Amino acid sequence: MSDPLIIGGKEFNSRLMVGTGRHRSMEEMVSSIEASGAEIITVAIRRLDLDNPNEKSILDHFDWDKYTILPNTAGCKTAEEAIFTAHLAREVTGSNWLKLEVIPNPAHLLPDPIGTYEAAKQLVGEGFVVLPYIHADPVLAEKLEEIGCATVMPLGSPIGSGQGILTIDEIRIIIANAKVPVVVDAGLAVPSDASAAMEAGADAVLVNSAIAQAQDPALMGEAFKLGVQAGRMAYEAGRIDRKAVATASSPAEGLAAPAGSRS
Repeated sequence: MSDPLIIGGKEFNSRLMVGTGRHRSMEEMVSSIEASGAEIITVAIRRLDLDNPNEKSILDHFDWDKYTILPNTAGCKTAEEAIFTAHLAREVTGSNWLKLEVIPNPAHLLPDPIGTYEAAKQLVGEGFVVLPYIHADPVLAEKLEEIGCATVMPLGSPIGSGQGILTIDEIRIIIANAKVPVVVDAGLAVPSDASAAMEAGADAVLVNSAIAQAQDPALMGEAFKLGVQAGRMAYEAGRIDRKAVATASSPAEGLAAPAGSRS
C-alpha cells in the first residue's frame, strides 16, 4: 500500500480487518487469518469462557505482538450492556480499543442508532478508542465523529447475509463527509464486494462470515486480501468518468482507407 491506514494514531499496512466468529475449527481460523494478511482481529468478549482460566480461548491462538486485538461487544442489546462489556474487555485484554455493537433484535441484527450513540459518548469520555458499527446513516456517522469516535463502520448489508453492499449510495455520502476512517462492515460475501467498497473510497473493510464459512477459508482469506489491495489501488489510480455514450478507444483521424476508395 502506498499509504498506511491510521486509526487512533496507530498505523496499519493492511486495510482488511477480520473476525474470529463462525469458524469451523481453530486451525481454519488461524490459517485463514494468516492468509488474509490482516493486522486487526475482532474478538467477541462475551463469547469467551472467562470462568475457566485453564481452558484455551481464541486469545491463546494468536501472537498479539503481531496483531492488534479489537474486542467487540457482540451480543449486547443495550447501551448499558455494551458499556459493561467494554470495561470487561479492557480488563481482559489490556486494550482500550473497542468495536462497539448494540444490537437489540437477533432476528435482523441491525444496530440500534440511539443505543450506539449513547454508549459511544460515554466510552469515548472514558478513554476508549471506539469503532462503532452502524447502519449506513450519514447523519449518525457525522454525530459519532463529532463526539470523538476513531472510525465509523457502516454495514453493507445485514450481518452474515452474504448479500454484498446494498447501501453503496449512503456509504459514498459518509465517505465524502467523514474525517475519520470509514470501514465497511457486514454482509460482504466475495472479494469483489470488498473491492467495490475500496473503489468507492472506503478506508478499510471488515470481513468475518465470508471467510469463516467459505469451503476453503484460507484461500478465501487470501482472495479478500487481494480484493482489498486491488480496490484501493483502483481508487488511488482514479477511475474514468461515466458517460452516456460510447467513446472510441482509438482516434478516428488518419485511418487507412479501404482499397479502391481513393479518388
